[in-house]
Amino acid sequence: MNNREVECCGETQVHEDLLELVNKTMPEETKLYDLAELFKVFGDSTRIRILYVLFEAEVCVCDLAEALHMTQSAISHQLRILKQNKLVKSRREGKSIFYSLADSHVRTIIDQGREHIEEDRL
Repeated sequence: MNNREVECCGETQVHEDLLELVNKTMPEETKLYDLAELFKVFGDSTRIRILYVLFEAEVCVCDLAEALHMTQSAISHQLRILKQNKLVKSRREGKSIFYSLADSHVRTIIDQGREHIEEDRL
C-alpha cells in the first residue's frame, strides 16, 4: 500500500461511545469556520515572511518593503489582511505607522507549524 491510499474498516460498526464523546467536544460550526478562515491567512508565504520580520522588531511599511524586496503597496495589502484577522497591530508615531505582532499566540502558531513540518526531516 502506498502513502496515498486510505485504509477502511472491513465491516461497518458504529462505536456509539466514541461518537457521543466527539459530539460533546466538537465546537460549533461557526467556530470551526472561523478557525478555518484564520488558517487560510497563514496560507500565503508573503504574510508568513511579514510575520517573521515582526518576530524581530516593530517596523513600518517602508522597512518591511525593503526587507522583503516588495512594493509598499503590496506590503500594505498583506498587512491589512493580517490586521483584519487580529494577527498584527499598529501604532502611529508622527507620520509613521509601526506594525508589530498582535500577541504571543501568533509566534506560537507559526512555531508549532514549523515544528510539525520539520518532524519528518529529523
